[in-house]
This record gives sequence, C-alpha cells and structure tokens, in this order.
Amino acid sequence: MASTELREQPLDAARLDGCLALTRAAGWNQNAADWRLMLKIGRGWGLTLADGTLVASTLVLPYGGFAWVSMVLVQPAQRRRGHAARLLRTAIADLQAARLTPVLDATPAGRAVYLREGFHDSWGYKRYQLATGAASPHAGRVTNVRPLAQGDWPQILALDAQAFGASRERLLRALAMRLPAAALVQEQGGSIRGFLLGRDGHAACQLGPLVVDADQGVDGAGVAQALLESALDQLSAPLVLDVADHAVALVAWLEARGFGLQRPFTRMVFGGGEAPGDASKVMLVAGPELG
Repeated sequence: MASTELREQPLDAARLDGCLALTRAAGWNQNAADWRLMLKIGRGWGLTLADGTLVASTLVLPYGGFAWVSMVLVQPAQRRRGHAARLLRTAIADLQAARLTPVLDATPAGRAVYLREGFHDSWGYKRYQLATGAASPHAGRVTNVRPLAQGDWPQILALDAQAFGASRERLLRALAMRLPAAALVQEQGGSIRGFLLGRDGHAACQLGPLVVDADQGVDGAGVAQALLESALDQLSAPLVLDVADHAVALVAWLEARGFGLQRPFTRMVFGGGEAPGDASKVMLVAGPELG
C-alpha cells in the first residue's frame, strides 16, 4: 500500500492503544504513562489504514526555542514505504512554521535517515542496562544525597535549564512522581549540586535525567555516583540508563556494578550547529524520546 493511500491525522489520547501497539512492535520501553505525558506536553501525527489501524507515528515536544522530535515509529509490515520520512517532514514543517529548531536523539539505524533529511550530529551517549538482579555494592558511599523536596524545585529547574537549554518543568515534575526512589538531590552547603529522576517503563525502569552543576568546581562523576548509589540501593533490575559519552568515569563505575552496553545514540540538530544547553552538565539523559 502506498503512503498516499494512508490517512494522516493528529495523534491524541484516543489513539493510545495504537501508540502502545507501535511501541511493543518496536520493542521499545515506553508505557501508557509515557505516551500520555508526551501527548499532553507535545503534539503528534499518525498514519492510519482505512480501518483506523495506526501504522506510523511522530511526536514533537516544544521546549523554548527548539522542539524534540520523538517516537518516529512504523509497524513492521509497513516499513520501507516512506511513512517515517513523510511524518518526519510533517513535523519539521510544523516546527519551522513555529520557528522552533528540530532536535532529536537517533539510533544508528535512524541516524542514516535523519542525515538525509537535514539533521547533523552534535554529541552522543550510550544506553547501559542491568538485566537481572541488583547492582553490585559499592564500597565508598558519598553522603549528602536525600529525597527531592518541594523547596528544591527552583534550583533544580535553573540547573536543568542550563544543562538542557530550555525549561522543561512540566516534564521534570511529572517524572518526579513516576519513580520516587529515584527522585533525589545531592546537596552541599544549601546548594543543589546535582539531581536525579527516573520513571517506570514497559520492560525496565529508566534512570535519568541526571544533571550536575559542573561549573562550580563540582566532581560531576562523584555527584552522579552518589545519586545513583542511593537509587540503586532501592531499585533492582531491569534498569536502563542513557549515559553521556563524556562521562567516562561514570561508565567505568556502572560497568563495575554490572551494567552492560546496549546501544549508542546520537543527538542531532536540524540544519546543523550544536545542540542546545551545556552537555558537560548532563550525566544521564531522560531518554531519546524526552531529551
């Protein structure tokens, strides 16, 4: 069936079952709560068959002067027919009309498609997974980690805006309620030096974002390890983390705890240039679908 025979229409909560079917077919980790959140803070488009079956999707999540392109999915039987490129172009046109720069995180297979559509590499990260059991214990516990409190939000939001490049308050507040054991801050002298959030998923819990105040002489890897140590004391496998490539010491620490490499991702910007924000502050991203 040619793509012209499919109906293109906006995505909304009424299409949740179809969205979840796309996710399951791809083997991705998003659950219903993820889709509801993304549809609430963003907008999307889908392609449906004559019987209403959703066969492809794309979302955009606006953040300040840019927007995240997310959930570019096609049912296996409908792949290689141009559906993903069609919806991607719809999303790009929508964002250009709103004067928002498209940004996304690509798998190796997706990267080839996005390069052809005008995206360019910025920086990378890799997914690490703990498939079974609990993480191996770590001898050197770092203190000053505590649960996130309501009064922490002004510092958290300011730090995250520097790291990410725009406010994503609605997203972060939603994540803080998804996995309370991972909603943590590392504090020193009344200042938040780093924070961690996480969420439940279909197949595994995901930890991230994890952001540190790297400009203040802070040991970023140490802060990240302290936050993760506290979270891992309360969580068990399966777990996934998306670790920035520059966080070399953190990668070594995770591997010693039993995490294994799953796959790489590349942060890409439409039209070229660097991705928004300060990547040096980012230890774990929230996930390729969220930024």
